[in-house]
Parts: sequence; C-alpha cells; structure tokens
Amino acid sequence: WDETHFGKMGSYYINRTFFFDVHPPLGKMLIGLAGYLSGYDGTFPFQKPGDRYEQHSYIGMRGVRLCRLVSSWLAFPCLSIPMLELSKSLPAALLTAFILIFDTGCITLSQYILLDPILMFFLMGAVLSMVKCNNCADRPFSASWWFWLSLTGVNLAGAMGVKFVGLFVVLLVGLNTVYDLWDLLGNLSLSLVVFGKHLLARVLCLIVLPLALYTAMFAVHFAVLNRSGPGDGFFSSAFQSQLIGNNLHNVSIPE
Repeated sequence: WDETHFGKMGSYYINRTFFFDVHPPLGKMLIGLAGYLSGYDGTFPFQKPGDRYEQHSYIGMRGVRLCRLVSSWLAFPCLSIPMLELSKSLPAALLTAFILIFDTGCITLSQYILLDPILMFFLMGAVLSMVKCNNCADRPFSASWWFWLSLTGVNLAGAMGVKFVGLFVVLLVGLNTVYDLWDLLGNLSLSLVVFGKHLLARVLCLIVLPLALYTAMFAVHFAVLNRSGPGDGFFSSAFQSQLIGNNLHNVSIPE
C-alpha cells in the first residue's frame, strides 16, 4: 500500500502536479528524481497495490538506484563506523554490520518505493557525523571538526525532511550537544570568548543550517509543483491562482 502511495507522489513530481501530504517533501522528491533519472515518465496510475507495472520503468524508484542504495550499501558504514568509534572494537563493528545485513526488515524495506530506507540513511548519517565530531573534540575548529559538525546539521535536515520522526535524532544530537557544552563550560582553562565560539559554531551548524536546508526543500517543492492537482483544496484561493490549470489561475485575488 505504501509503495502505491509514495510511488504516486513520485509521479506527481515528475508531472509537476501539486499534491498535499502529511510528510515533508525530501523523500518523495528523491523518489521522483530517481524515477526520472532511470527513465520513468510518470504515467503509471498507482491506483491499487499489486497492479503490474508492465512496460513502466519502476526499477529506479523501487530500490536498485535509490532505496536499496541508501539502505544497504551506504547504511552499513554509517552504522558500523560509529560502533567502531564508540567501542574501539573491530569485532563489535563487524557484528553490527552483520546484524544489519541479514535483518529481514531492512531487506524487505529496501525492495520497495518507501520513505523508510531514505530516513534510515539520514538517521544513521547523523549519528555517524555526531560521533566523528565528538572524536575531533581535541582539535576544535579544525577543518575536520567543521566538516563533521556541518555534516551533522545536513543529516539532521535530511532526517526531518523525509519524516517528522526524524526529530528523534535531532533530540539525540541536541542532548549530546548540551552535554558537550556543559562540559566545556566547566573547563576552567577555557575563556568565555572561546566558549562563546563553541556555542556559536553549534548554533550555526546544528540549528541555522538544518533550518535553512529544511526551508529550501519546501522552496523546491513549491517551485516544481506548479500545476493544479489533488492538493489544491488544502490551500487558499490566492495560492490556487498560481497553479497552472486551476480554475482560479491568474485570477486577481484580494488580500
């Protein structure tokens, strides 16, 4: 059922047809992009689960190009590397990768047009970046420290941009950041100026950057979906007047 739901939304992006959904747009935009790049033309109706795709090119959306890529090939290092960094044990990291590789749920999820594999990738990426940034604590403001801190913010935006459940990893990173700042505040060898720099760096990379990227996702979403569709009725008349094909298109709507 979910594949029918999100596959249809991938088609909406390819056809630039406006729709409304409870989830943020990033995951569905990536599904549409994968379909477009793999030759899918957005014409399959996705009416009910189990319909045959026939001649339609669905492989790109279903997993070989996107969902399976992020959930299988990229998720393993994103999970095993943090385990290696945290435990300093290669057997523990290998066991973690082994458990994920042979997990029936992950194998199943990675074969269909779903948001969950994409969400898993950004969740694991956020944890990986957070752990790597923590390991750079002895050389703050270095290039690697800035890279991992910024990448943490990017992954937070990605997790929130796929599903709102991504807020849980935001909470995890937030608690880690509060603990880190509290530890720095108790370090009497650091001046308040240096502590202020640490605080500002985290505000920029973990708050401002994710919010800017999250907002940019919606900017792309509204720029792409410029044709009338099933989501028109959820928005104001003034908004509907901007959609090509809507009854109110180009009609002057008072404020």
